[in-house]
Amino acid sequence: MKLKRTTLILLLLALGLGGFVYFYEVQGAHQRQEAEPQEQKIFSFTADQIRSLTVKTKQRTLLLERQDKSSQSRWLMQAPIQTPASNPAISYLTDLLVQGKSERTLQVPASQLQEYGLAQPQASIEVGLKDQKTHRLILGKPDFNKSFLYAQVDPPAQASGDVNVLLVSTEFNNAVNRPLSDWKSQDADKGNSRKPQSKSSSKASPSAAP
Repeated sequence: MKLKRTTLILLLLALGLGGFVYFYEVQGAHQRQEAEPQEQKIFSFTADQIRSLTVKTKQRTLLLERQDKSSQSRWLMQAPIQTPASNPAISYLTDLLVQGKSERTLQVPASQLQEYGLAQPQASIEVGLKDQKTHRLILGKPDFNKSFLYAQVDPPAQASGDVNVLLVSTEFNNAVNRPLSDWKSQDADKGNSRKPQSKSSSKASPSAAP
């Protein structure tokens, strides 16, 4: 009789332990996996919705506007100079804005933004959309292993409490920190290089006359 009671107790303990293992390992693992940080898109707009870009770095401020003509769209640089802009350079930046994802989002006190390089960001990108809405992305320091950049999306004018800090691709750094010549259309440079030649040739004609 004692043997049967002991066996029953051991059986109940085994069943209880099995149930605990199931819920902790199987169900718990599924919940923990859902709780792990997942990549999220930085913005939800599309490339066709972008009307203007204002890129501010420590070197300069660029104002780029899209000009729609017939079925073709081209970009113009309005500041610091007025000239046709480089479509490849702008496409590189807009692709990052439209398709880019945040590796992780951190919640940090607003008083610590300086530590992430976001109190005085190295660069900011303001995106103007066709529906008159605007979005901003500010870029701070790289993380400890220089795999990502700290960034903020649409930061408030006066931050308080905890704020969201994103980890974004370092390609943003390459996209905004480039020489002014990279932002200008190569066709525009070719056109400017031809103008002096036409002037010199016109001046040479009278001297060639007897």
